[in-house]
Amino acid sequence: MMAALRAASVEVVIGRVGELPVRASVVGKVVRMGMADLPSLEVSLTVAAPPERVWALVSDITRVGGWGAECVGAEWVEGAEGPAVGARFLGYQVREDQEWETLSVVIESEPGVSFAWAVGDPANASATWRYQLACDGSGGTILRYRAVMGPGPSGLTAVIAEMPEREESIIAHRLKEHQRNMTATLEAIKRTAEQG
Repeated sequence: MMAALRAASVEVVIGRVGELPVRASVVGKVVRMGMADLPSLEVSLTVAAPPERVWALVSDITRVGGWGAECVGAEWVEGAEGPAVGARFLGYQVREDQEWETLSVVIESEPGVSFAWAVGDPANASATWRYQLACDGSGGTILRYRAVMGPGPSGLTAVIAEMPEREESIIAHRLKEHQRNMTATLEAIKRTAEQG
């Protein structure tokens, strides 16, 4: 089951990978799922800027620190200089009293259309993140930002292994954090893109 929540002009869809979204009018609806369900979250909004301009922002991982979410910085590594499939980058995260680095691999990079990366091994990623862009018909961009947790090991799976009886509530809490962070990221990208 997927649930949709609306906050101003931002739409949020929470659910399991592969399911069609079910629009829910109740804000805060709980969607119960485990890591085996590959919990996912999608946040979207419309940006008054063309897809090419928006794509240039979302694919520039060096700007992520300015978007105000959990990932406070990123840099290309291993000779990568930009958003090409196979390029690798280090991401720097801060959450509460924790700091950590992740190595990600670009798995999709189509200017004006999409930019996606897998955290860790793309064949068994701890998470996959994707920006999907589409023209809104008036020169603007519909920007979707999607996260899929799992199937590979992560800090989240380690916490769940310590408290398996709380798996659903741990995942629900993390999805709420992702929703807040992803919404802040999209709103910052929107402001930047619309300033031109």
